[in-house]
Amino acid sequence: SSGINAEYGGNYYVPAEAKLAFVIRLRGVNNIPPKPRKIMKLMRLRQINNGVFVKLNKSSREMLRIAEPFITFGYPNLKTVRELIYKRGFGKINGQRVAINDNSVIEEALGKYGITSMEDLIHEIFTVGPHFKQANNFLWHFKLSCVKGGLRKIN
Repeated sequence: SSGINAEYGGNYYVPAEAKLAFVIRLRGVNNIPPKPRKIMKLMRLRQINNGVFVKLNKSSREMLRIAEPFITFGYPNLKTVRELIYKRGFGKINGQRVAINDNSVIEEALGKYGITSMEDLIHEIFTVGPHFKQANNFLWHFKLSCVKGGLRKIN
């Protein structure tokens, strides 16, 4: 609808740029130059098939561009974010990977930021809210299973 309205006024409709990306590491640990390696380490992508949410801004886009050959990323919708967190989400408490089996785990770690339940956590991640950094840091990186059909060799 906003696209149609813009066209009538003789303007262009430019959709809002995504603020959130989900990044997955595709390559193993061998033969990776130092800069992309450091970037992947910063993003907590230490193993193949690890995934993390990343807040998109100028610097993170640049980092994604540099590490592009070794990662893939996309812009998740609410359903995807919810499924990832419910099915594969683990919390980090005192450096330990803890299953999020009830809201008390979340409340204990993120209660001081007003995030007390699974839905609060999903909302904070998806909307890239003011406490996105703390919420995302609480989430352990996602350990994804490998691609069913396998990946085709690019180079």
